[in-house]
Amino acid sequence: MRLIGLDIFRGYALLLMVIFHFCFDLNNFHYVDFNLMYGDFWHYYRYIIVSMFVFASGISLQIAYRKGIIKHKFLKRLLVLGSASLAVSIGSYTQFPNTWIYFGILHFFLFASIVGVLFLKIPKIALLTGVGIILGYNLHIINMHWLYNILQAPLHLPIRYTEDLANIFPWFGVFLLGIVFGYYKLADKFFSLKIFTAQSKFNTVFSYIGKHSLLIYLLHQPLFFGIFLLL
Repeated sequence: MRLIGLDIFRGYALLLMVIFHFCFDLNNFHYVDFNLMYGDFWHYYRYIIVSMFVFASGISLQIAYRKGIIKHKFLKRLLVLGSASLAVSIGSYTQFPNTWIYFGILHFFLFASIVGVLFLKIPKIALLTGVGIILGYNLHIINMHWLYNILQAPLHLPIRYTEDLANIFPWFGVFLLGIVFGYYKLADKFFSLKIFTAQSKFNTVFSYIGKHSLLIYLLHQPLFFGIFLLL
């Protein structure tokens, strides 16, 4: 089963992300001076983008395996995400060796896909765990600093800053809420709203973008970089 509305929603998130990365590149090539690292607007703008992607991914995982896990499809998903994550790490290291991406959004999706399947059939526990993770993070009770401190030296991880970081906490909590949303078929109702079902060129375009979000994610930054380097 595929929800067209979910593809459109993911397309919206992708558009916001492309705008963010375009502004990042403008700043990186010194055409503008945006405070992307510490500015409040950019901080919350990124949170909206990541929240949309992670929530949608949790819903997708639940919908994909409602009738049970199909082993070869699941392994294919892990292989694609693993390969894409590796490509992002290598690509970022060539451009930003001191701030390369060691656990970005694709690395997170790989982790969440593996651990998330354990919660597919236990929505109440998924809900409690998800809410607990989000509250615990915002109350500064849980974090992953301890693991970073262990791995930083042996893996030569960037110090203080990386170009993209999708922490397990709080984002796995958001992912679990997506699983719950999908399990109780709230997603079916939400994505049946007129904004997602209206027959329009706008929705057709965003649906197509959402279906090919991973490919667009991988290609748009190299394309932007190529254009800016030519300029």
